[in-house]
Amino acid sequence: MTIQPGTTIGYVVGGSLKNNLNIRLTIPSNEVQEGSFVVIEAGNDNFYGLITDLQLGNTDPRFADEQSELRLPAHLSSLLHGQTLFTNLEVMPMLMLDRGPDPGSPEYPIWLAQNPENKTRAIPVKTIPAHHAIARSAHAGDVAEIFGDPEKKGNFIVGTTREQKHPVCLNLEKFIQRSSGIFGATGTGKSFLTRIILAGLIHHDLASLLVFDMHNEYGYDDTASDTNQKISGLRTKFPLKVKVVGLGAGASIRKKSADFNLQLSGTDIAPEDILMLTRELNLRETSPATLDALVHSFGPDKWFYQFKRLKTGAMIETDDGKKIPAPGSVAAWADQHGVNTAAAEALHQKLGRIFNKSYISENPPGQPLQDIIRFLEQGKHIILSFGDHEEDLDYLLVTNLLTRKIRQAWEKKTNDFRGGATSQSPRPLVIVVEEAHKMLNREMSVQTTFSTIAREMRKYYVTLLIIDQRPSQIYDEVMSQLGTRISGWLGDDADISAVLSGLAGRDSLRGMLSRLQPKEEVLMLGWGVPMPIPLRSRRYDQQFWDELLGKESHSAKSTDDLIKSLGFDA
Repeated sequence: MTIQPGTTIGYVVGGSLKNNLNIRLTIPSNEVQEGSFVVIEAGNDNFYGLITDLQLGNTDPRFADEQSELRLPAHLSSLLHGQTLFTNLEVMPMLMLDRGPDPGSPEYPIWLAQNPENKTRAIPVKTIPAHHAIARSAHAGDVAEIFGDPEKKGNFIVGTTREQKHPVCLNLEKFIQRSSGIFGATGTGKSFLTRIILAGLIHHDLASLLVFDMHNEYGYDDTASDTNQKISGLRTKFPLKVKVVGLGAGASIRKKSADFNLQLSGTDIAPEDILMLTRELNLRETSPATLDALVHSFGPDKWFYQFKRLKTGAMIETDDGKKIPAPGSVAAWADQHGVNTAAAEALHQKLGRIFNKSYISENPPGQPLQDIIRFLEQGKHIILSFGDHEEDLDYLLVTNLLTRKIRQAWEKKTNDFRGGATSQSPRPLVIVVEEAHKMLNREMSVQTTFSTIAREMRKYYVTLLIIDQRPSQIYDEVMSQLGTRISGWLGDDADISAVLSGLAGRDSLRGMLSRLQPKEEVLMLGWGVPMPIPLRSRRYDQQFWDELLGKESHSAKSTDDLIKSLGFDA
């Protein structure tokens, strides 16, 4: 049973600022749920909080132990229970708001003078309400007061409260100011929720997006594996704003051609891009020294292809019958430059996996890397689909290389802006990364550009949006830099701890996160929202697109509408 918005549910009977508040429930316990948004009215102040626990209590243990309904008439048993058995709520207060005295009271003008134009705002809780302060369920006005008016630009509806279905907004302007994360176990709907957030960012035009689409899910239309229903792609809904880029020449995504293709040149690959693949390629500790020697020998732009052309194991026989490395071999180059021969040949062998990649060529057509950066600077959104290149090696190499180039471009634009060389600040950029734990784990995070972006690039207008099912495998220093976190159900205690790390009240939120429904329920918390809240996320369906873009975006106008639009009466 669902209670009506604004219904009184109980009153304060105890608690503390540190250990939450205790509310004596005055309605049946099955009418409230863990995670419900409640308001406690105490004089001029409203306290906003979440129910974190329900506890059965009694005035005497005998009344709880004995089943009085079996030995007393129903009406007497009900009266007895009402006097001796009760339920307490544990409420975690998060925010408080000074509402001021009644507008008709003599004190109101004084309060209004101290709060000009009624610009009061909710602040973190610094005190607690008095005994017997009334607690009630939140109504739509309370939710809008805290999470923002859905009609205001920049406020994007992510979902609704679970009981009364009040819309809950995410402040997109704050969301893009810091790196963020979307988490959830496999099958909880992370990809759908990510599509919803990305659609909101594109529609509100607050930042450019670079989406590394490892599984080809975001660009073109798809079909849901469980329902066989059509899933609209972002390129389909925003054809003028979104560019789909395919990896490799002639790449197609779901039997559709990309807007253009990304073909890398060997001159784009730097030693740091190779070192980032240390685990994937099983490189030796001598690899950095060998790579430095290659760059010193051939130059930073030519080392990759010059090294590729060298042969391994090639030998020639001298006049005296002695076998020595043949000219143009890896061993001959190593001997000439004082490099360990075994280390050089081992590196050449391991780099064979990269030498043979079809999307790396010596003279690729055009300048696709520069085109991607140019489109992002112009406010377009790029979805890089990996097509058939679904190995971790492909994903790690391409994403890190492209992100390194973007970091250099945005740092230069920011320094030019702050140094007065240009009057326009860089356009904010959000880089969307799937399978983030593969690049942001403890071993890899030191080497990848993504870790630098999470820690430092906010001041250069670049942030990350990471999507992952194993947040516990992401380096804790990176997790601590995430502002807004939206998480679906997680079954592993370590993953739950990782999502809640560094947050106040995480012990109270732990149970709430672990008891979410496997689909469509998420816990939203962090920088982009004033307080944590569990909610039922929006469905990624036609209703969502109708609400976001309007029904006219997909339906033809009638003849009468067309006549009226020309200025004539129908």
